[in-house]
Amino acid sequence: MSALKKVRVLVIDDSARNRQAIRQALANAQDLEVAGYAGDGDEGLKLVHMLEPDVITLDLEMPRLDGFAFLRLLRSSAPTPVLVVSSHAHRSDVFKAMELGAYDFVSKADGADSHFEEELLEKVRAVELIRAPMRRHVAETPPPAPFVVGIGASTGGPGAIQRMIEGLAVDPNACLLIVQHMPPGFTTAFAERLDRLGPFAVREAADGDVLGPGKAFIAPGGKQLQVKRNGTQLELETVDPLPGERHAPSVDRLFASMAEVLGSRAVAVVLTGMGNDGATGAWAIAHAGGMVLAESKETAVIFGMPGEAIATGAVKKVLPLHELPGALLALGREAGRGPRGPSRG
Repeated sequence: MSALKKVRVLVIDDSARNRQAIRQALANAQDLEVAGYAGDGDEGLKLVHMLEPDVITLDLEMPRLDGFAFLRLLRSSAPTPVLVVSSHAHRSDVFKAMELGAYDFVSKADGADSHFEEELLEKVRAVELIRAPMRRHVAETPPPAPFVVGIGASTGGPGAIQRMIEGLAVDPNACLLIVQHMPPGFTTAFAERLDRLGPFAVREAADGDVLGPGKAFIAPGGKQLQVKRNGTQLELETVDPLPGERHAPSVDRLFASMAEVLGSRAVAVVLTGMGNDGATGAWAIAHAGGMVLAESKETAVIFGMPGEAIATGAVKKVLPLHELPGALLALGREAGRGPRGPSRG
């Protein structure tokens, strides 16, 4: 007689009390088991890959990476059924989480609550009904599609980005999506400065901009830049940051959207910068089958961002700044995009 195959649950919640309450509820069910725990979304994403749980219980309000950002990154890298469990979520937060892919919600009451336990077990078990649809992976972008390269940078980034564009100018066939940590107002002037370099047509990104060869878009300060599909073409959208997001624009947000929309065709570069913005997004791209490159320590002004991305295991190539354009040109040729992009006009 074969042993009962249990539903494995990953619990993500920054509250030790809530984690214990969920553990106790699941411990009473013979068909369920806790696969692991995480105290924030960043740790949770890593455990999703390591543990491959059947279902995730997720708090929305967490440090470092909240539940909303977690859901965006999860659906682009390792789609897994998510049940939101939170004592602080308002109704609008729940609906937002479900729009981002959560399949249901359980309200966590303070103290002992038998109704909460019954509802939790019932909705965790419901994963069997929705697991098959969740296994569908990110669809590939239908041809034709431009060769899109996402670039993220912070401290020391303006000079590095200029050198990247100058190096790519010999074959301006890519479409560049650039996140440079800058406040509102400065990104417009930065785009104008890069546009004067030629041959890329560089502008500050706006809603509805269509991606195409020879174009470069700078994420506007104070906004998040994302890729979306509109029929057969790729477009950009600029949205307000979520509460608690540290960076706007955020490299993670751009890279996550690229992973979701482009899948294995996503290509990204993490340049010099302080902190870890871009690391989680790089992980999402790698797990969607895309390619991530990073600037090496020998040329990075600050090795924080590239170093953090490399530490995730997502980066395939680590190169000094002057070698990165050549590597991207080679990837563009492998993608079969032709010898040249369109002229500026």
